[in-house]
Amino acid sequence: MQKRARFIPKDSNPLYEKFINYLMLGGKKTVARKIFNDAMKSVGEKTKEDPMKIFNKALDNIKPQMEVKPKRIGGGVYQIPREVKANRQITLAFRWLLIATRAGKGSPMYQRLANELIQAAEGQGAAIKKKEDTHRMAAANKAFAHYGRY
Repeated sequence: MQKRARFIPKDSNPLYEKFINYLMLGGKKTVARKIFNDAMKSVGEKTKEDPMKIFNKALDNIKPQMEVKPKRIGGGVYQIPREVKANRQITLAFRWLLIATRAGKGSPMYQRLANELIQAAEGQGAAIKKKEDTHRMAAANKAFAHYGRY
C-alpha cells in the first residue's frame, strides 16, 4: 500500500492549516480549505491589504491574556483569574472566531468569516466582545487570585 502525498498550498503555514482544521466539519477538509481561501480573497478585496496580515492581526486582537477557572474552596466555588498559555490563546481565539462567524446567518460562510476577520482586525466584532467579557470577568474576580496557588 502506497502512501498518498498531502496537498499543502505554497502560501500556507502551520497556523493557517490549524485554523482550517478547526473550520472543518465532518471531515470535509477541501470544503474548509475552499471557505478559508475564499475568505482570504474577500478580505484582500475589501481591505486592499495583505489578507494574511489581517488574519494574524485579527488573531492577535482576539487572543485573551487572562481567563477565569472555577475552583472549589471550602464549600464555595470561586472564579480564579489565571494567565492564558500561548497554545490555549490560539485555541480560544479560533473557537471564538468560529462561534461568532457561525452565529451570523443569511450569507455564505466565507463572507461571514471575512467580515468577522476584518472586524476583529479593527478591534470590533463578536469575537472581540467575548475576549473583553473574559478580561472583565478576570478583573472583577482578581480579589480571589491568591486562591490560584492552592
